[in-house]
Amino acid sequence: MNMQTSNVMAPPPPKRLEDMQLSAVMMRDILLKTMFRKNVDMVSDVAKAVCLPLAVTQQLVDMAREQRLLEATGTLNANSGNEMGYQLTDAGKARALDALAQSEYFGAMPVPLDVYREQIKRQSIRNIQITRDQLTNAMGHLILPPTLLSELGPAVSSGRSILMYGPPGNGKSSISNGIRDAMGDKVYVPHAIEYSGQVITVYDPIVHSAAEGDLQDANSLRRTARFDSRYVKCDRPTVITGGELSLSMLDLVYNPTARTYQAPLQLKSTGGIFIVDDLGRQEEPPQSLVNRWIVPLEESKDILALQSGEKFEVPFDTLVIFSTNFHPNEIFDQAALRRIFYKIKIDGPSQENFLKIFALVAKKKGMPLDESALIHLLKHKYPTIDNIYANYQPVFLIDQMISICEFEGIPYQMSPDLIDRAWANMFVKDEHIVK
Repeated sequence: MNMQTSNVMAPPPPKRLEDMQLSAVMMRDILLKTMFRKNVDMVSDVAKAVCLPLAVTQQLVDMAREQRLLEATGTLNANSGNEMGYQLTDAGKARALDALAQSEYFGAMPVPLDVYREQIKRQSIRNIQITRDQLTNAMGHLILPPTLLSELGPAVSSGRSILMYGPPGNGKSSISNGIRDAMGDKVYVPHAIEYSGQVITVYDPIVHSAAEGDLQDANSLRRTARFDSRYVKCDRPTVITGGELSLSMLDLVYNPTARTYQAPLQLKSTGGIFIVDDLGRQEEPPQSLVNRWIVPLEESKDILALQSGEKFEVPFDTLVIFSTNFHPNEIFDQAALRRIFYKIKIDGPSQENFLKIFALVAKKKGMPLDESALIHLLKHKYPTIDNIYANYQPVFLIDQMISICEFEGIPYQMSPDLIDRAWANMFVKDEHIVK
């Protein structure tokens, strides 16, 4: 897919220790902790473990040797190109244990927050320009009114917030996923960032999908690194939350045992999409959730707090999509609605589009259409629910009829009787149950 953003500028690899912009003590301690925990002794293996170029790692090893925390083992390893091995001295082990008591973090050297800010600008979600063709291709499996893509396109390309609302079962979640699929480019996600001497892990294999071959690439030793291997090259991230979303999930997560931080969901979704599905089903009222987003949405920055209470700013570069079955006026005040840039109603299909979807689903599932069954459905069933059509209904009804046919051992078919049986499972009859 040819996209304006397919060539996001990669973070350049550091050439020497001064390029790292981290304190010498922090780098040295992470080196010692990593060698202690991973039991690595060759500089090439250490370089892979801390995700730094060989030359920079060697500088770090030399610094630790000068401080008598590391010593050469005096043996050359034939399997590693005759590299010299290194081990922690007693003082080095003591320092590693002391450093681990302060923070269990080891492995990939963190990227200072200010350095990461620059990378966020290079790969901003706001740099994306999506065309009608890209959006149509990503949503080709959905039957949508042509006007809907005209509304969605500019909303997505702006990188601003979107509120999708309308009755349930009409594909708000599928449309959100389609928007994600239309963004075909890659971004660089740091393993961890550093602020005020604290390490915050960012890369999360559950949220981030490493570009094929790049995770391995980033950890392998290269003479000329293509990009700073403290980052992982990934698809633009997508975080999807539903009824389980709580305000605490938007705060820094501190692990008191390891004494390290984990980035909150919205920071993990930097450069990508954050979908709040089913807004109104969370324990916190929708107004409170939206109030939490007001500063990020308006000022493109978020405010996080460390355990010490110190607050600091992080960039907010995320397309936020709110999706709800409620009318916006029922769950938000006007001030909150003003802050959400685009409001798009996702309605049920017309009868004509409903029939198109029904025919497409039937064809895909190998179910022959039957005129008498369709007339029965439209003339006798839909009037009982005020002729309100929803996108989920064709799949539901056809799957029900397929299950009945398979159980009865008859070829796939539809009839007024089978429509009645499928319909009975779609809606529960109102009745009083004697307890």
